[in-house]
Amino acid sequence: MRIEPSPGRKQPFDTALRSRSVPAQDERSGGRGLALPENGATHAIEQGWGKVVASVSTVAYLGLEARAVEVQVQLIAGLPAFNLVGLADKAVAESRERVRGAIAAMGLSLPPKRIVVNLSPADLPKEGSHFDLPIALGLLAAMGVLDAEALAEFVVVGELGLDGRVAPSPGVLLAALHASEEGKGLICPAAQGAEAAWAGSIEVLAPTDVLSLLNHFKGHGLLSTPQPGEAEEGFHGPDLRQVKGQETAKRALEIAAAGGHNLLFVGPPGAGKSLMAACLPGILPPLDAAEALGIM
Repeated sequence: MRIEPSPGRKQPFDTALRSRSVPAQDERSGGRGLALPENGATHAIEQGWGKVVASVSTVAYLGLEARAVEVQVQLIAGLPAFNLVGLADKAVAESRERVRGAIAAMGLSLPPKRIVVNLSPADLPKEGSHFDLPIALGLLAAMGVLDAEALAEFVVVGELGLDGRVAPSPGVLLAALHASEEGKGLICPAAQGAEAAWAGSIEVLAPTDVLSLLNHFKGHGLLSTPQPGEAEEGFHGPDLRQVKGQETAKRALEIAAAGGHNLLFVGPPGAGKSLMAACLPGILPPLDAAEALGIM
């Protein structure tokens, strides 16, 4: 005998669960026997849970070489947390608090979700405070405050203060040269914009704070293009005109300087080899920007 549930009684838990599930062979599961709650996946996508990953390009310094690094930021549903992965050192790990303070200084608050920041490639050591600005911009892009496509054409470096200022960080010129090789622009601190402009014909944005950079991308206040800084005139040593005699050696110096030839000094001690070598930079033409960067 089968007992039917009375109208006033509740259905058992397993019966109610089965009644709210998609059939096991529903066409949305591809016939693989996967039962999904109705509208569950659609609701997760509409809420943006784990769907959007904002990416920002930056660099990691290995000696005098800049390696490409991609900062990936994702907002995942769950308990609020701020996790940073990707072989980061102590200075990079502390960027979480600087980013949190800089965003709060703009009147914004972090979303109540789990924030995951990945520095790719994960096996490359990440050192320095210049990761602050790319992490902050990636987080703002994931929050929808900033258009992620606007950042795709830039390499970003810069340290952040708790008040939102973009502070100088070492290695901006290396980052500018890397951006030039990649065919991208550079976003760097305002104090180092003139240094970055030495890299050549690349677009350089040098904001004083994060808010001014956001206004630039939204078209409310465009940032001016920094001009290359003037190099200080170096000390060339003794003047060749002050050397008395040594006509043959001076003639050899002039020929080597004019033609870019190699030069070998041979003679006994005290013959003037060191003096003649010290006079060579004074008769060479000044270096242009490309030549100066080439011998850096």
